[in-house]
Amino acid sequence: MMDTEQLISGKDNPKIKYIRSLHNRKTAIKEGVIFVEGVRLCEDALVSGFSPIIIVYQDSKRSLVATWLKRFHVFENTQLLCVTEPVFSKIASTVSPQGVAAVFLTPKYITNTDDTRFQRIFVCENVSDPGNLGNIMRSAEAFDFCELILVGRCADPYNEKVLRSSMGACFRLRIRQESSCEEVCLQLKQAGVQLVATHLSGRPLSEAVFKCKVAVFLGNEAHGLSEECSDACDTLIKIPMPGHAESLNVASAAAILSYVLMQEHSLMCTEDQ
Repeated sequence: MMDTEQLISGKDNPKIKYIRSLHNRKTAIKEGVIFVEGVRLCEDALVSGFSPIIIVYQDSKRSLVATWLKRFHVFENTQLLCVTEPVFSKIASTVSPQGVAAVFLTPKYITNTDDTRFQRIFVCENVSDPGNLGNIMRSAEAFDFCELILVGRCADPYNEKVLRSSMGACFRLRIRQESSCEEVCLQLKQAGVQLVATHLSGRPLSEAVFKCKVAVFLGNEAHGLSEECSDACDTLIKIPMPGHAESLNVASAAAILSYVLMQEHSLMCTEDQ
């Protein structure tokens, strides 16, 4: 048994009830925390520097948690709750629980517009599907986007479905949420960032000219970008589709755009050398 460990066998324990309540994201947001379940996601959060306030686990995961204690050195104020399998099943949301979960503090990011890495940004407006948002995060991380800005009624970036579909990318990206597209556009323009959006009247992607600092705007799955956002953008582009599909899924479009932008910036770096 670890020094600060508490053993819990009762399903009605107040701490267990509190953890269960965090499945409701409104409650979690009010508390300023994120509930994370599973070995891979918990470790991704720890590696990314997220601060755990509670780790709850079955006895079979005690050695894993002990390894985390030694590896990350961040547990002075962390509650360690060892629970029985029936108790863990009460707080788990997955079909096949792995026997470990954690409650992390939600990070607060402040945009630094002087950051030299501030080159590729996604701005999502009303992207409401958790699976789409998670996949956009995966593309953003894969192609070295430095920030994800969520505007309007986007899915919660720490929704449990987003956490799983992002494969932990949500922990490694700088994410911030804003209410006004107008304010975001103004801030980015003042920082010298090119604002790019997909639009039916845009020029083909292969003809677009990109700057070193680019923000790509992605709209709602059904309705696309609002006029306010698309009108504020400097560059309108479209992805040519010779087939019969009318449109691309927003996450698919994000993957294509992020790859092309990475290539463009790689070429700029090569030309500068």
